[in-house]
Amino acid sequence: MMRWKKQLLTLTPYQPGKSIESVKKQYNLDEIVKLASNENPFGCSKHVLSALQNSQPGFAIYPDGYMTNLRESVASFLKVNQDELIFGNGSDNIIQIISRSLLHSGANTVMATPSFSQYKHNAVIEGAEIREIPLVNGEHDLDKMAEAVDENTNVVWVCSPNNPTGTYVSENKLLAFLEKVPSHVLVVLDEAYFEYVFADDYYDSIELTRRYPNLIVLRTFSKIYGLASLRVGYGVANKSIVQALEPAREPFNVNSFGQVAAIAAIGDQEFVQDCKEKNQQGLNQFYDFCKQHDLSYYPSQTNFILIDINADANEGFQFLLEKGFIVRSGKALGFPTSLRITVGSAEQNEGVLKALGEFLNEQSTAKLNKK
Repeated sequence: MMRWKKQLLTLTPYQPGKSIESVKKQYNLDEIVKLASNENPFGCSKHVLSALQNSQPGFAIYPDGYMTNLRESVASFLKVNQDELIFGNGSDNIIQIISRSLLHSGANTVMATPSFSQYKHNAVIEGAEIREIPLVNGEHDLDKMAEAVDENTNVVWVCSPNNPTGTYVSENKLLAFLEKVPSHVLVVLDEAYFEYVFADDYYDSIELTRRYPNLIVLRTFSKIYGLASLRVGYGVANKSIVQALEPAREPFNVNSFGQVAAIAAIGDQEFVQDCKEKNQQGLNQFYDFCKQHDLSYYPSQTNFILIDINADANEGFQFLLEKGFIVRSGKALGFPTSLRITVGSAEQNEGVLKALGEFLNEQSTAKLNKK
């Protein structure tokens, strides 16, 4: 019998949202709206499409392993040094690199819960002790997280804005937390949804990497830039952190087309701003619906919203699925009566909310009949 790591036997693979094609076939539907994986409903910049059409990197040639042009573009945009950047096959890849580099049996890692599943997943694989601190009103309890840190803590994960709640950490709270964390602990600030944030008291995380040499900021091209299928993410940190992590990064981990697309994407900030504004308008559609139906929700700084539907999340998920809307059940995310719904176009939002209204009406009728 093969001697697998025992911790692998306790894990299940990451479960992505259902695909459009599989739902079409299963329920014999012509149209599907996928609002489960927080993808950009407006696609990507036209500059990206043009760059890909005009690019001929060649399928038989390895990508540029140093990401030379992409590194130059991102460094210029962020006003950082090129040696302060590390790139990954999505920011998930960098989470994996960090875990592989710092987590092991005898070490511990601190994170909020519920939060992004891959922090815990990778820590389990590496055999580290996991210290999970429950959210308070959907937000990180940074005081308790700081208290959980000790001499054996190697990594602390802060997801801001947080997935799946959409909440964020304010500047004052983050600064107070960073002051408490010992210098031997790497603080990972995961900002996958950074470009959607509009809170006035959000921080300048890139500037903070200069003040706190134990901080790394993660961002991605998968969300607002609309390049999820090309898998490009990056980290910004003190160059000593980047140098230490680089040996754990697999060679050629960002494909050639992803590099070309990301360069074009970051160059079109007008598209980014337009998507951000449309997303805010979309969030207001959801807020109005929740107020109308007296549903609890977390105000979101992301392109998704977590809504408590006061019913079994899987039932709500299934009802919407059969209507042609793929959302995310909160049951697997730590919120058994909630749905996480990606903000789509105005028309998509209107459609999913109409279907959700039908579900709520059915639930109300069923409760009345029981009486």
